Amino acid sequence: MASMDPVVEMGIWVMRSKLMEIPGFRQAILGTVKHSFYEQFVAGKNLLETSKMVGKLWEAGLKGMLNYGLEHAFDNHSCDNNYQTLFNTIESTNIFAPSSISFVIVKISAICPMPLLERLSDLLRWEKQDPSFHLPWKQNSLPILSDSSPLYHTLTKPESLTRQEEKDLELAHERLTKLCQRCLELNVPLAVDAEDTKIQPGIDYLTYNSAIKFNKLGKNPIVYGTIQAYLKDANERLLMTTNAAEKMGLPLGFKLVRGAYMSSETKLANSLGFNSPIHNTIQDTHNCYNDCASFMIDKIADGSGAVVLATHNVDSGKLAATKARELGIEEKSERLQFAQLYGMSEAFSYGLANAGFQVSKYLTFGPVDEVIPYLLRRAEENRGLLSSSTLDKQLMWMELKRRLKERCGV
Repeated sequence: MASMDPVVEMGIWVMRSKLMEIPGFRQAILGTVKHSFYEQFVAGKNLLETSKMVGKLWEAGLKGMLNYGLEHAFDNHSCDNNYQTLFNTIESTNIFAPSSISFVIVKISAICPMPLLERLSDLLRWEKQDPSFHLPWKQNSLPILSDSSPLYHTLTKPESLTRQEEKDLELAHERLTKLCQRCLELNVPLAVDAEDTKIQPGIDYLTYNSAIKFNKLGKNPIVYGTIQAYLKDANERLLMTTNAAEKMGLPLGFKLVRGAYMSSETKLANSLGFNSPIHNTIQDTHNCYNDCASFMIDKIADGSGAVVLATHNVDSGKLAATKARELGIEEKSERLQFAQLYGMSEAFSYGLANAGFQVSKYLTFGPVDEVIPYLLRRAEENRGLLSSSTLDKQLMWMELKRRLKERCGV
């Protein structure tokens, strides 16, 4: 169902429309979503349901990446509530089978107010344009923007942070630091998801600051950032950041994805009279992803990096696996992992696991009304995935037939 374009288009339109503000209509739509997109892409409504899914995956040779579907908080009260939920998620890894959880996922927009993230990003973009621009609140970090990064979000010089905004930033630092500290104590890495380019500079700033604090303290990196390969500046930023980290003797980990904000990114850029920050063709995105993956695999072979290759593209998986073997990287190495979204590319996931690699499913969980933003992006991404390659279509069709047979008892 989630792969049929007309259904996807209609679902996206309805869930983003003002119709969702009508109580009776909202409940009816949420009920429909629950029995379609939700059941396809969400691992459970709470940790108990999700733990059962993790157990099944673990028995089948896969791990789980825990992601409570929280994002876009707008005040400190919401951020505090989200922080507690995320902390509880990290704490819950104690109840799962040892090593069955590969990562806990966090979106910075859940623990740092959106208006502040936008302000941080504006100030960081202006600093890129004018290196003499002073940011008194800025702590240690790594390069965030490259010469090819989009700067059109910030066309005029932004005002400095107010005292209240600086206090709010300190609170955001504290929330993220506490999450990282608990992950370190439990030896469960924390992966920070990428979001849209309007707030990504602020996200990277906070992520890299935490990586500097924590990534030298464990056997492997504790804090992972995320690179979106559909962005034209992805390769350049990855190179800049890793080079700077190496000079500091800092091990870096990244989750490499293609990206899930294509429509909104292009729409915003075009509305401001600029070209999209997204690669012009899907093949350009594939090439960028494969180049970034190859670069990080080289770093792993040198002992200075770690990567999660989050991809549903079979060709990318084959290229990465082949190179890893050629360089003698151990298949069970925790520094090289693969990941796919729950509800997608099961055949691919099990194929990689059967080949001996570490493979995880990205397990989003939470009540249906809280994970709607995630479901919208999954619907759009799934549509793009199914149009990207014949092999992907074949694998998805095979998986669909398998599920239908299971449900029908055939």
